[in-house]
Amino acid sequence: MLTIARYLAREVLQASFFVFAALTTLFALFDLINELDSLGKGAYGFLAVLLYVMLNIPGHLYDLLPVAALIGSLLALSRLVANSELTVMFASGLSMRRVALWMVAIGVFFGLLTFLVGEVVAPATDRYAEQMKLKATHQVVAQAFRSGLWVRDHHQFINVRVVTPDGDLRDVSIYEFDPAFRLQQVLRAGSGHFMRDGIWQLRDISTTVFSDAGVSLQRRPDLVWQSVLTPAIMNVLLIAPEKMSAEDLWAYVAHLNANHQPTERYEIALWSKLLYPLAAPVMLLLALPFAWHRPRAGGVGVRVFIGIMTGLGFHLINRLFAYIGLLNDWQPWVSVSVPTLLFLLLGIGMLLRMEQR
Repeated sequence: MLTIARYLAREVLQASFFVFAALTTLFALFDLINELDSLGKGAYGFLAVLLYVMLNIPGHLYDLLPVAALIGSLLALSRLVANSELTVMFASGLSMRRVALWMVAIGVFFGLLTFLVGEVVAPATDRYAEQMKLKATHQVVAQAFRSGLWVRDHHQFINVRVVTPDGDLRDVSIYEFDPAFRLQQVLRAGSGHFMRDGIWQLRDISTTVFSDAGVSLQRRPDLVWQSVLTPAIMNVLLIAPEKMSAEDLWAYVAHLNANHQPTERYEIALWSKLLYPLAAPVMLLLALPFAWHRPRAGGVGVRVFIGIMTGLGFHLINRLFAYIGLLNDWQPWVSVSVPTLLFLLLGIGMLLRMEQR
């Protein structure tokens, strides 16, 4: 049995990694075509474009891993069925449930790979890709508001007009209020550089102080400023929440909660990071009933096509439920887990039906 398990795993892994290579090459080509519009801006030459495309590959790999594993498994199992190898395995005493458990075990491997890529590799490469492009094109990070980025830190409201690709701040305004939310002072800085442990070095300082005696203006060349604002929070501006690591999302959600700000989108992204790797075992469980057919019955191409469409449908439904949950204020874990549970029930139901035949 162990020999059969190794043989099955080898066939599935070989086919799946072939599909990974084909799909990532296709998406890299799309990225290359999309980046041609920016070619020649500043120092953004063709080599820089190629580097940018290569750095985006781990992000695509993270999105494609469960679906590519399903397609590869369908191809491998269909080939075994066509060659009557799977039939011989069943005739020798191997049960459908045993094969299903082996497929789930292979899916766990793909799930761990998905988590590793999504948590460690893709966030770092995506962030570096955006920083590299911004530097090469001499741009700054685009802000959601014309007035820049706004962050609340207890009784301080911080406005940053510009965030550079290096994470430095420019044109910083800090509005400080007392517990009754009466304005106490407004500090403006020309620039800010992160030092360590939430400590920033601000330069070109002008402070307007409001008191009962009147308004006074103070100037100084620099100032050490302690704030909850960190480069990790600034990274929210460089990459979408869906591309952030779970660790960064957790920290940012905690920051938003501490300042009584909406967290739904980031909580959905966090739960997706935690639960999306579970899609790989579910996809491989689905591969078995879709690939199995009687060798002389025909119609294998149609079954494989339906299986592939099911995998792509899972990817689309997963995104759709995330947006629906955001619009309808569903619990984040509900929005993320429902598609996986539905497809898990679909796979189990199809396997039970196969066993009854």
